[in-house]
Amino acid sequence: MSGLIEDSWILIPVSAVCCYITHPTASGKPHRTLDSRNFSVNNCKSSTAKNGGFLLSTNMKWVQFSNLHIDVPKDVNKPMITVSDEPDTLYKRLSVLVKGHDKAVLDSYEYFAVLAAKELGISIKVHEPPRKIERLTLLKSVHIFKKHRVQYEMRTLYRCLELERVTGSTADVYLEYIQRNLPEGVAMEVTKTRLERLPEHIKEPIWETIPEEKEESKS
Repeated sequence: MSGLIEDSWILIPVSAVCCYITHPTASGKPHRTLDSRNFSVNNCKSSTAKNGGFLLSTNMKWVQFSNLHIDVPKDVNKPMITVSDEPDTLYKRLSVLVKGHDKAVLDSYEYFAVLAAKELGISIKVHEPPRKIERLTLLKSVHIFKKHRVQYEMRTLYRCLELERVTGSTADVYLEYIQRNLPEGVAMEVTKTRLERLPEHIKEPIWETIPEEKEESKS
């Protein structure tokens, strides 16, 4: 990674600094020579010298650089991709049930989730379960006037997203992405159907595992 730094100051914690010093000449043109000096950092007195645009101090050496490209070394020892020998988990089906009270919010979130699944190459199906309506009838007043009542209605809308044949790493990435962008007032329920290998004791028919001696005794 390289960046352009103009007229910046950097700290060089060294005891020897090389700098250019400008000397006037008879012709009037400046003449620059390379000067290398050793500065002692053990001296308690802090003396400062400024020569040719460079600021030098005995305790800390400040050097001004202009229009320099500085390359920042990257950590080459740190691997960018980790490889594991463990087999990845396989899911036959991944059901994501989303519920909320605002239809416009659910429609917008459904469009976002389907678009994200298509970008990852996941086959997705969407269906809308029937809505659930809860009604609560209460007195309009706190204690009296039984004839005057008020009714409250709570409507819960649902969206069901079904993903088929998904690996564990892809499912983790997709679920984390859509969960981080879950709108306020919207709940999510995830159901995973995982594929498992058959155990060793039921791979073969049970009659093939019976010893021959028992078969002869039965006959």
